[in-house]
Amino acid sequence: MSVKPINLLPSDLAYVPFVSVDNMMRNVRAVGVETFMRGIADYIEQDFLRWESFDKKPRIPAHAPQGVIELMPTSDGKTFGFKYVNGHPGNTRDGLQTVTGFGVLSNLMTGYPVLFTEMTILTALRTAANSALAAKYLAPKGSTTMAIIGNGAQSDFQCLAFKDMLGITEIRAYDIDCGASLRLARNLANSGVNVTICKTPEDAIEGAQIITTVTADKKSATILTDNMVGTGVHINAVGGDCPGKTELHRDILLRSDIFVEFPDQTHIEGEFQQLDRDHPVTELWQVYAGKAEGRTSQDQITLFDSVGFAIEDFAALRYVRDLLPRTGHFEKLDLLADPDDPRDLYGMVLRSAVNGDNQAA
Repeated sequence: MSVKPINLLPSDLAYVPFVSVDNMMRNVRAVGVETFMRGIADYIEQDFLRWESFDKKPRIPAHAPQGVIELMPTSDGKTFGFKYVNGHPGNTRDGLQTVTGFGVLSNLMTGYPVLFTEMTILTALRTAANSALAAKYLAPKGSTTMAIIGNGAQSDFQCLAFKDMLGITEIRAYDIDCGASLRLARNLANSGVNVTICKTPEDAIEGAQIITTVTADKKSATILTDNMVGTGVHINAVGGDCPGKTELHRDILLRSDIFVEFPDQTHIEGEFQQLDRDHPVTELWQVYAGKAEGRTSQDQITLFDSVGFAIEDFAALRYVRDLLPRTGHFEKLDLLADPDDPRDLYGMVLRSAVNGDNQAA
């Protein structure tokens, strides 16, 4: 798959394209939410197929009792990208988002940023797109029913991505807060999927070929016990995304074929942290590239231990950057100093004062 280059014209150097929350929503509406996620998934697959060209490291965290702030950097040797993201589950009690973020894409040759964008909405879209992409390789063929346990902000996007990319038509939803499930059903009322609100996790997974867990509590919580999970299912474990936070009983992992983004990171933050570091796992890029097998049998339990990785955010940033010329939904942000003489930055400050005084007069 080809990767579109990021070009900077001389006129581009005077500003950085900035995508605000408002403009991100405009961009999503311009192409449609499902098309947007499918586009991100295509870009993720492109970048995973050139996995070896990327600089890879676990994200850089700053932990507090209330949550975590993380930086997620990567580079393919030509372009650099990073995301700032937080995870604070208690924020919802104060009317705040659990996860917020912003991202930057830069030309590695000049160091100049070429995109600055919100990534709260974009991360939700990217996470769902990545889940559905993995499931294309790991879920039972012909799957129509997905259980989703945890019906918060990410759940809508997960349902829509699985509907669009895998043909899921039935959603079985459970949350400890029934109001969250009602909100999910209301938002998806005209989406083409049927939502059944369930009273227990056991009820939710009945008849489901795919089980998505996407809870938000920052603690180890057993959402799925071993006796709840039968053979032949695909588990999309999204909620275990920081040290000490897991959703699945360890015995489920021991029965499953585990697929991860980057083992060094997943062992710190994912379900994988419950196992020894040398426990066998398969990296997704190898499956996409045909170097490792995904689902191999009808009775196999496949588990995508999703924690999010910088290359996925890099791909999402590339997708947005390439979309902007078509939609025009961005602002020109005056972020970079642009003196007439690159060596005379102070002179630029002096001239700005004179110009400002003249304009005021």
